[in-house]
Amino acid sequence: MKITSLKTFILHVPVTRNGVADSTHTLTHWGAPGVIIETDAGITGYGYTGTHAHLPSDRLITQCIETCFDWIVGRDPLETTALYREMERFPPVQWVGRGGISHLAIGAIDVALWDIKAKAAEQTLWQSMGGTERPILAYNTDGGWLNWPLETLVSDCKRLVEEEGYLGVKIKVGSPNLATDIERLEAVRKAIGNKVTLAVDANGRMDLPTAIRFGRHLADCDVMWFEEPLWYDDVISHKRLAETIQTPIALGEQLYLAHNFQTFFDAGALHYAQPDVARLGGVTPWIQVADMAMARGLPVVSHVGDMGQMHIHTAIGHPSSDMLEYIPWLRECFTEPVSVTDGWYDVPREPGAGTTLRADAFERFGVA
Repeated sequence: MKITSLKTFILHVPVTRNGVADSTHTLTHWGAPGVIIETDAGITGYGYTGTHAHLPSDRLITQCIETCFDWIVGRDPLETTALYREMERFPPVQWVGRGGISHLAIGAIDVALWDIKAKAAEQTLWQSMGGTERPILAYNTDGGWLNWPLETLVSDCKRLVEEEGYLGVKIKVGSPNLATDIERLEAVRKAIGNKVTLAVDANGRMDLPTAIRFGRHLADCDVMWFEEPLWYDDVISHKRLAETIQTPIALGEQLYLAHNFQTFFDAGALHYAQPDVARLGGVTPWIQVADMAMARGLPVVSHVGDMGQMHIHTAIGHPSSDMLEYIPWLRECFTEPVSVTDGWYDVPREPGAGTTLRADAFERFGVA
């Protein structure tokens, strides 16, 4: 089998209530720059990455796919590991950036290659990874945004638990005033009760003294993890925080290289690994990170940011994962949208990585 063409696309899909925010980011749409890889066997692979729907930077990603990695045309798409290695270490691109735009581009390509590989075997991606069918617990982030007023935050979290059956929720923190975060945290814990998993996410906003002060309240509210409490690359401060507070540390969505995870692991600076196939460069390096985490006895709970279409496959496909974030923004784009029933993910059944786009996705959401 040979690759015959690469065709790029960009989708911009509205987010919940047309606008969400955390401590660092404000979004009206979620972006999905991606690639369609065609083969001479008639098998087509779809891959995409996740962005904040900033069209100029989305175009940089698709241009990178089209102009920096067009040399994979003519190659065997089933050679996923070899092609990833060549793309990651392609000298001209490596020279100008190991990570960032280049890895977002590689991630979309690698996902499409795994989509082809699974379809060629008439398997789901999780089967192609060697996984076995098993339940994956869903926790919902889409009720916990920092721009929701306190009343909306509490009512959304209660609805997710009492009406939609979620056994876990996550809320955003990192307000200018720590007292506001404490008030919101305590109100949500009171509303959902003590049996529901509660996590918090600061999106890298806090400094170390503030995160330490917040730690006591996290323990009092039995918070499962404190996600991205500090600036993403600050290994030493995360290590100090992990040694100081009782609540486990989670991070990884902003790490672009498997070696970045290794550094955090070796420092004892995180407890829950959150790799993202988009930023890491695809399924291939995601597996590397999951293997490293499992070897250290650490669980993997992938960042979704609405990359859930393939992260449900990686969760089922690798024994390090038992839980996954749920965000519903891109559901209407795919032929088999990721779904949750009574707090547990439905197991995907279609061959491939779950990334096959609906025929009307481009008409409804396409921007370039």
